[in-house]
Amino acid sequence: MCILIGAEPRTRWLAEEIALDDLGFVVTGSALGADLRGAHPWNALDRDPYLLETSRPGVFAAGDVRSGSVARVATAAGEGSMAVRFAQEYLLASGSTTRNS
Repeated sequence: MCILIGAEPRTRWLAEEIALDDLGFVVTGSALGADLRGAHPWNALDRDPYLLETSRPGVFAAGDVRSGSVARVATAAGEGSMAVRFAQEYLLASGSTTRNS
């Protein structure tokens, strides 16, 4: 048996701030496309988006809400862990936090 939770995203409220695909899933990483990555605010950064980063730098998406997700609980949990690490990298790069050893 397979339970489909998250098969329909509830993300329309994000549409003004975050890029969504045609089905309403959040677009992340290289899927953002060169045209979006070449526009503000990405054109001011000296890097491509992190794998789970949305069209808004420093905002990450994980799990079923992400475009191209495999829609599995274990994958979503792993992506959530990755998103935390990417957020830390983003903050470190922007000088917003200090690193504890």
